[in-house]
Amino acid sequence: MSSANEPHVSIGDVAHSTFAVGSHAHAESHHGAALGHDPATEELLAAVRELRADLQRIRHDDRTRQLDEALAGTEDEIARTGTAGESGLQRLRGLLGDTNSVLSLFTSAATVAGLLGLM
Repeated sequence: MSSANEPHVSIGDVAHSTFAVGSHAHAESHHGAALGHDPATEELLAAVRELRADLQRIRHDDRTRQLDEALAGTEDEIARTGTAGESGLQRLRGLLGDTNSVLSLFTSAATVAGLLGLM
């Protein structure tokens, strides 16, 4: 049984919490933080983000919307898992191939396509 002079500690839901106990304790939260990626994944992630930004500068149609959705999915997957799955990369390859004439205007599209082995 605790006395009135002892500190009281209560920990509720700790599923997404970060805490440390002790006078020299240290805690870091990596929930929602970017995972460490290999250089090729970092390069792909930067290129995907640049292409998504470039896509915002043109008039959207079904093809560019599909491409943006696929890019967003790839960006999210890399942020969550540290890598891009092959099925998502295959989808991007197909969409970039289909929209190559429009996207050839963008250096960022060429960069992503090159990283995916299309160029």
